[in-house]
Amino acid sequence: QVQLVESGGGLVQAGGSLRLSCAASGRTFSNYAMGWFRQAPGKEREREFVAAITWSGGGTYYTDSVKGRFTISRDSAKTTVYLQMNSLKPEDTAVYYCAADRYWYSKEYEYWGQGTQVTVSS
Repeated sequence: QVQLVESGGGLVQAGGSLRLSCAASGRTFSNYAMGWFRQAPGKEREREFVAAITWSGGGTYYTDSVKGRFTISRDSAKTTVYLQMNSLKPEDTAVYYCAADRYWYSKEYEYWGQGTQVTVSS
C-alpha cells in the first residue's frame, strides 16, 4: 500500500518558521518527483502548487509567492521530502499536501498524502 504521510504542521506567528516532512512508503519513490501543494480556507476547489523537487534532487521549483522563503529538499534515500518554511505570512495558512509523480510539472500528481494544517497568525 502506497502511503505519503505529512507531519510538522501547526500554529505559528507571522514571521515564524515551520518544517514539513513527508514520509513515503509502500513503493520506491526514488525515481519520482515530489511536490508540495496547499489548499487555503474557502478555496476548497483550488489546490495550489507550492514547490517541487526532481527525483535526483537536482531541480527545485517554486511558486512565486514562496520564492526566497520556502525550501524543498529530499533525503539521500529519497524516502522523505521536506518543506522548510521561513518568514511565514498569514496568507500561507492552508492545508499542505505532499504528492508524488514521475514528472514535477504533472497536472495530476499520481500519489497524495492526507495533508497537514498550517496556520499563521498575524
